[in-house]
Amino acid sequence: MPGEDEADPSHGPGGGADPASAAETGDDGDEFRTDAQGRIVDGAAYEDVPVWDDEYLDRVSDRLMFNYDLERDYRVGGESFDLFGSMQIASQKEFFHPSLDYANHHSNEHLFARRVARPTVGELERLVEVAHDLADEWVEGDEEHYGTDFSFVLVAEEIPDDVREFVVDFRERELLKYGYYGHYEINLGVVAPDDERAVASREADVVAAFALWDDVPERRGQQGLVSRILGKLRG
Repeated sequence: MPGEDEADPSHGPGGGADPASAAETGDDGDEFRTDAQGRIVDGAAYEDVPVWDDEYLDRVSDRLMFNYDLERDYRVGGESFDLFGSMQIASQKEFFHPSLDYANHHSNEHLFARRVARPTVGELERLVEVAHDLADEWVEGDEEHYGTDFSFVLVAEEIPDDVREFVVDFRERELLKYGYYGHYEINLGVVAPDDERAVASREADVVAAFALWDDVPERRGQQGLVSRILGKLRG
């Protein structure tokens, strides 16, 4: 794991847990929960999925684990996070034969989540600066890079009005070499599980995975990097 101020995105390509690798029963002999597709949806069944002492975050990780490589107790840029996830989506087109491929592109997302006593606009602004610093170190812009998202989610007891307004109005995207090398985007979300409330910036689709009550987080936009896999996140 990187040190406190070391930025190292080399966690391997994000792809999440392999459903075929799940144990059939827990240590106590009880069967694990499954979803409509028959996949075991309890992270404790997978050796490569961490288990969180925080029951809420552990349940969130169950929603993320098939799409994100997950870590706990992650530190970077002088900040600590209870949960870190990375995901990569690769796409390519083929011309008659797989060996004749072209238009190869990849998109990445780095997810950072933690509990806080009370979220503030100042804390969110600080995390935005952390994201810009990480982009300088982690994003390798080239013709095959489509986009990289840095998503930050704060878990709190309540969502103050100024924080809610800041998040729903937030949108920050930086083009790399005028867009020829893709872009990176910063996403924000704040969740109050006890109040069953969540607020997300325009492209922060991943915040839906934190809404265990199956409500749609409040935000102004509809499309984000991971829109196409929201069904899996909430399955």
